[in-house]
Amino acid sequence: MGQLSRRAFTLAALSTLATVPGAAAADRRPRTAIEMRGVWLATVSNRDWPSQPGLTAAAQRRELVALLDKAARSRLNTVMFQVRPSADALWPSPYEPWSEYLTGTQGRSPGWDPLGTAVKEAHARGLRLHAWFNPYRIANHTDRGRLAPTHPARKHRDWAVSYGGKLYYNPGLPQVRAFVQRAMLDAVAKYPVDGVHFDDYFYPYPVAGQTFDDDAAYDRYGGAFDSRAAWRRDNIDKLVKEMAAGIRRVRPGTRFGISPFGVWRNASRDPRGSDTRSGVQAYDDLYADTRTWVRRHWIDYIVPQLYWNIGFADADYAKLVNWWAAVAQGGRTQLYIGEALYKAGAAGQPSAWHDPVELSRHLTLAARHPQVRGHVFFAAKDVAADPIGAMSRVIADHYGRSARPPR
Repeated sequence: MGQLSRRAFTLAALSTLATVPGAAAADRRPRTAIEMRGVWLATVSNRDWPSQPGLTAAAQRRELVALLDKAARSRLNTVMFQVRPSADALWPSPYEPWSEYLTGTQGRSPGWDPLGTAVKEAHARGLRLHAWFNPYRIANHTDRGRLAPTHPARKHRDWAVSYGGKLYYNPGLPQVRAFVQRAMLDAVAKYPVDGVHFDDYFYPYPVAGQTFDDDAAYDRYGGAFDSRAAWRRDNIDKLVKEMAAGIRRVRPGTRFGISPFGVWRNASRDPRGSDTRSGVQAYDDLYADTRTWVRRHWIDYIVPQLYWNIGFADADYAKLVNWWAAVAQGGRTQLYIGEALYKAGAAGQPSAWHDPVELSRHLTLAARHPQVRGHVFFAAKDVAADPIGAMSRVIADHYGRSARPPR
């Protein structure tokens, strides 16, 4: 908002004093809304940006700025910018190579600094910028020869596990956990990011008929646990707690949030779980005890990915909002809801997602719960394209004025 002229400010003040006595004047002024209005900007496989690898630095910058401009025009206030999509970097990192999604060749410099530019340009538009990291994914293939020659997964072959046609760092190795934290905290130390963000990938999503081979690590480090599952959850708990401490040390005041898979556990498995019949459960399959992270305030905010429509039989959006609101009740970890904008109008989706009002109904329903402090939309390309007008409807119905993100 532009500054008032001195004359306009004086007239406004006199008018207020003439009509409202004393301190009541401040009470009657319209207050700025406070809620999270976020968008994920994904770079893995060139999902949102850049549109293809190998563009010039100028073209990449133009595309990035256009997405930030669109976020600002849509009255969003926070961008989760994916800066470490696959054990690589969108900034000059001393630990990991430049991302292949920039130039087409991992390790090749794009000739500019995308993260540094994103922070500067986001702040210039009144947007907060959260650096989004994927902790353990190395590559969407298993060919180490395609990795940059200096890649840590080539130098430390025992750090990596092939699973489901992809390569992952092994979360069960303390040296891996220490390394990925150093790699991520390098960006936090170098840039005035407003937040650090993890998505839903910890241990990989299960693949039928395949086993994540961490036998050697479990034999060496899992002796204190009564099951491999408990040991794996402890590995992820340690990552979360240690990363939170590292962020506080490196850049105090920077927020730390996680966007997990939306179902912690089904109630049929655990009476504390949600009334769902999800085939995947974060606690049991990804070894992410998301409920505990909130209850113990290990993170500043959580954005469960509730990527289902209202009334969906196996995972009803309405029931899951109720469940997460109860989990967040009385705690200090703020709750935002992850919204599947990408499903709006998409082929193969249930009929609800072909109604442009479905997403707006989500926000209306969530507003009944004071624990819900906002929403984050997947993803930036879909905000820009808005094929059936679902985002436009959200803006018209709910974002009539700008808002500041919660602190």
